[in-house]
Amino acid sequence: MPQCIGNLTSMIYRKKTQVSITPREPSYFEWYEQDVSQIIKGREDHYTRNLKLVSNVDLSNNNLSGPFPKGITRLTALRGLNLSHNHLSGEIPTTIGDMKLLESLDFSHDKFSGSIPSTMSSLTFLSYLNLSYNNLSGPIPQGNQFLTLNIDLSIYARNKFLCGAPLTNHCDVGDRDKRGDDDDDDRGDKWWFYFVVALGFVIGFWVFIGVLLLKKGWRHAYFKCIDEAMHKINVTLGRELARLKKRFTGNPVD
Repeated sequence: MPQCIGNLTSMIYRKKTQVSITPREPSYFEWYEQDVSQIIKGREDHYTRNLKLVSNVDLSNNNLSGPFPKGITRLTALRGLNLSHNHLSGEIPTTIGDMKLLESLDFSHDKFSGSIPSTMSSLTFLSYLNLSYNNLSGPIPQGNQFLTLNIDLSIYARNKFLCGAPLTNHCDVGDRDKRGDDDDDDRGDKWWFYFVVALGFVIGFWVFIGVLLLKKGWRHAYFKCIDEAMHKINVTLGRELARLKKRFTGNPVD
């Protein structure tokens, strides 16, 4: 989704709507252009008149992908925003809290991750919220509109790493931080272990090669030992193959 979606200036500035009272009949083309359906607050609304007064964006069920379009948070005059049933991913930006006039917000059935921004608690007009079926994690914001929105637990469904009220699984920040520190320590120990093993291998290899290069007698003895070992292996392997051939064919071996 292009970031330039935030350049829709009529959805940014709050302007007083001027309604003309001059009577006239709308043309067929105007009626056709204003036949619009939107899913806002969980219901589908149809608009055939006064479309200029609608301040909603419904991009649901469009197979959209990519990160959250941060530019859309500049549309501060929006009343409703629906990005559900797409493949949008990444974190929900904290600037979502700048959309003070939002009444409906639907991000369900996407792939958003990270925590729910605490700035969303400043959306005092928000009366409908759906964040279900994502990969969100961390504590759920508290206060303001969340006091009433949290009555319906289904708005957080299928986000197994969310915690805190109103969910039953509690957030233990201390344990989570400690576990994160332990994981970092374990990761550091593993890297040191791999480094020491690799360093030991390199040093041992070049010491061995250096000795063979500098000590002619040792070099000859080493390769002689290798030749003898290979000869024994070849003789043993030849005998075994001959024995197997005799067993399966029944012919004497030359």
